[in-house]
Amino acid sequence: MELTKSEMQIMDVLWEDGGPLSRADFLERTEAKTWKDSSVHILLNGLLNKGAIQEAGVVKRSKTYGRTFLPTMTREEYFASTIYSHRYKPDMKGLIEALMKRPEFTDEVKAYFQSAISEK
Repeated sequence: MELTKSEMQIMDVLWEDGGPLSRADFLERTEAKTWKDSSVHILLNGLLNKGAIQEAGVVKRSKTYGRTFLPTMTREEYFASTIYSHRYKPDMKGLIEALMKRPEFTDEVKAYFQSAISEK
């Protein structure tokens, strides 16, 4: 599954907040958006159809009720899935080697990987 730039903006709000959000919540929390306020329902329905979000319930705002949404995966799970959704899939060993060269691959991350591999 690949998300558009606008869909990623919606997902970023969900991932950052961590709780169920309504349409109005998205409009309040998204300042630098590339879409119009009236398009949020189209984006949410697209994310529902792709399986990126799920309905989490209903909330009352003023005089109306609205659905709330939660992500179906973490940010990390999404990016991991996109790596192998392309036609040309990277070699797992080469991918991990490339990640290990990144400055984000700290001693703490290295220790985590060693522990996770030992558990498997």
